[in-house]
Amino acid sequence: MEIKSEIRWFDVVESTNDEVRKHISELDNLSVIAAEYQTKGRGQGDHKWHSRSGENLTFTVALKFGGDSQLQPLDVKDSLLITEVTTLALRLYLADKGIEARIKWPNDIYVGDKKICGMLIENILDKSQVSASIVGIGLNINQTEFPADLPNPTSVKLLTGRDYSTREELELFCSYLAECALKTNTAEGRRYLDDIFNQYMFRLDAKPE
Repeated sequence: MEIKSEIRWFDVVESTNDEVRKHISELDNLSVIAAEYQTKGRGQGDHKWHSRSGENLTFTVALKFGGDSQLQPLDVKDSLLITEVTTLALRLYLADKGIEARIKWPNDIYVGDKKICGMLIENILDKSQVSASIVGIGLNINQTEFPADLPNPTSVKLLTGRDYSTREELELFCSYLAECALKTNTAEGRRYLDDIFNQYMFRLDAKPE
């Protein structure tokens, strides 16, 4: 079984998370809305996501469970699996570039002591189940200069010395995301997601190696 992501690109939007929320009912599972630039890109809490236009990946995935989504229903108590799916997909994507990454609790991706990716996950609930999840991701790809108030950013280009096509890179990431999402369908897959997440996760009071 395979899930193919439909990717819709925009030059400018306020927020890809907001765009997915507006259209969630009409989007197929693992559909993606991506933007060259967000005017109101958001991070966790009150944080904003800084990204130069066209240099990075700023996008949101509509992740759906149950029904005809090809994914088993997901209980609210198991919603951490959404973070696990996404972070594992990001680790696999970065490993494809020769980059070893770790997960800073709950939803940032670090390489060494530098942040390369952030996520904003917003779940839509139906009683005791997650009917859909709005998974917003900002992944630094080609940017090499950052605002001074960002203390520790990095990018794929800074780490590899190469330029990348953001559209091709998004397609590659989506293939890893579909692979990881399907693991939620089995108890064995869910245990694997838990194990990998715990293996590579660290908290603020524990520095990454």
